[in-house]
Amino acid sequence: MLKSMDKSRQELLQIAQTKLADASYTPEQREQTLRLLNLLLEIADQDEKNEEYARSVAKMLANVTKHHNLFAIIQQQAAELDALKRISVNLTSSLQLQAVLDRVVTEAMFLIKGAHDAHIFLYQDGVLHFGASLDDKGQRNKIFSMPRPDGLTYTVARTKQTILVEDMKNHPLFKSAPSNWKGSIIGIPLKNDEAVIGVMNMARWAYGTFSPSELRLLDLLAGQAAVAIINARLHQSMSKEALSDMLTGLPNRRALDARLENEVSRSARYGHQFAVLMMDLDGFKAVNDTYGHDIGDKVLHDFAQYLSESKRSSDFLARYGGDEMTMILPETDGNSAAELAEKIRQRMEKFAPDMPDGRQAKLGISGGIAIYPKNARSASELLRAADEALYRAKRHSRGSFLPAIPGTGELPPIKNLK
Repeated sequence: MLKSMDKSRQELLQIAQTKLADASYTPEQREQTLRLLNLLLEIADQDEKNEEYARSVAKMLANVTKHHNLFAIIQQQAAELDALKRISVNLTSSLQLQAVLDRVVTEAMFLIKGAHDAHIFLYQDGVLHFGASLDDKGQRNKIFSMPRPDGLTYTVARTKQTILVEDMKNHPLFKSAPSNWKGSIIGIPLKNDEAVIGVMNMARWAYGTFSPSELRLLDLLAGQAAVAIINARLHQSMSKEALSDMLTGLPNRRALDARLENEVSRSARYGHQFAVLMMDLDGFKAVNDTYGHDIGDKVLHDFAQYLSESKRSSDFLARYGGDEMTMILPETDGNSAAELAEKIRQRMEKFAPDMPDGRQAKLGISGGIAIYPKNARSASELLRAADEALYRAKRHSRGSFLPAIPGTGELPPIKNLK
C-alpha cells in the first residue's frame, strides 16, 4: 500500500482534531470536517485494491494533514473523489465505443463549468478521426472543425503532452485557424501507457487558464477515458471475431441467425417480403481432392470475395458452412430474387481460379430461393426451405437456382404486402 496510506485512521483524525482546535472553526464546521475526513478514510479502506483510486485518496489525505484550511480542502477533495467515483461508474457501464465516447464528453462538460464544447478525436496510425462532441446547448456529435495538421489537436497527439492555450487569437498553434475563434482551450492526450489513442479538447469563450482543481479533474477523466476506450475497442474486436468466419472474412452462422431473426421481425412489422438464397459451389470437392485443402481454402476465400461483389449494398452475405453461402435480400419478392440469382449464376460462369498446375478450376453455383412469408414464417423454417431447394437443385438441376416448396397449410394474409 502507498506510504501515505500507512497512517492509521486514529492518527490522521488526531492530526485533524489538533489543527481544528487551533483554527477558528465553528463546532458545526469542525464536526463536518471530521465527518468528511472519516469518509475519505473509509473509502480508502474499501478501495485499497484499486491502485489508481488509492493513489488519488493518498494525495488527498497528504494535503489534508499539511493544509491549515482543513474545512475547505476536505470539501474540495471530497467533491473530486465523488467525481472520480461517478466517472469510473459511468465510463465502465458500457462496452460500446460510441456510448463510451459520448459519456466522456458528457462528464467533461459537467466537470468544467463555463465550457463551450468538448471534443474527442481518436488517434490511429498518425491520423485523427472524429469520435464525439457535446456543446453547451446540448448538441451532440457535430464536427465543429476537423483537426489542422499544424493545430492544437495534432500537436497534442504527436507530443503526448497536455497543451493549455489561454488566448487562441494570439497563439502560434492557431495562426491558421478561422478569425472568429476566440477564448481559451485545452488539449489533453488520452494515453494507454505511452501510446496516444485519442485527444480530448475543451474550449471556453473566456480567456485565461484552467484552475488546478479543473486540471486535476480533467487528468482523472482522461485516464479513465483511455482505459474505457481500450476496453470498448477490445470488446468490439472480440465481438467482430465472434461473428466472423476466419477463412472467408464473411459473417458466420451466428451472425446469419441474428440477422435473419431481425429481418423476420422487421418484415412482419412492416408487411415486407424478403428472400433468402442458399448457394453451394459446384465442383469444389474435386478441387479439394485433387489439390488439397490448402488450395481448397484459398478457392473458397476467393469464391466468397467474388460472390460479395455480386450483392447489393442492402444484402447480407454469410458463410453457412463448408462451401455453402447464404444471402439475405431485404424487401425482395420471388421474381426479383430469381432475377438476382440469375445474375449471380451468370457471373459465376466467369469464376475460374488458377490451380498450382496451371489449369483453371471448372466451378459453378447451384442455389435455392425461399421467400418470407410465402415459404415460412420463422427464421429456422426459412433456412430449411432454402436448403431443401438447394438440395433439389444439386441433385436434379445442377447449376441453377430453384424456388422453395411453399409452406404447408394456408398462411394468413399480411396487409400491405409488396
